[in-house]
Amino acid sequence: MTTPDPDPRRTPGVAPGGVSPAETPPAEGGTYGISYPVPELRKGWGAMPLTLIMVVVALIAIGLIAMVVALIA
Repeated sequence: MTTPDPDPRRTPGVAPGGVSPAETPPAEGGTYGISYPVPELRKGWGAMPLTLIMVVVALIAIGLIAMVVALIA
């Protein structure tokens, strides 16, 4: 089991004055920016999906109204 604070005299790669520069990773990566173009996002719904949704909602509403009328009559 390792301790969270190891003895620096027995830790490999630790020089007497601290860790040598070659032992630590760089602070930041050498690349920047995106690696591929981001596709343009479409804004909003198209006309066809909205029309289909409205037709389905209208058919359901007509069916519910017809059921209420059938129960009353």
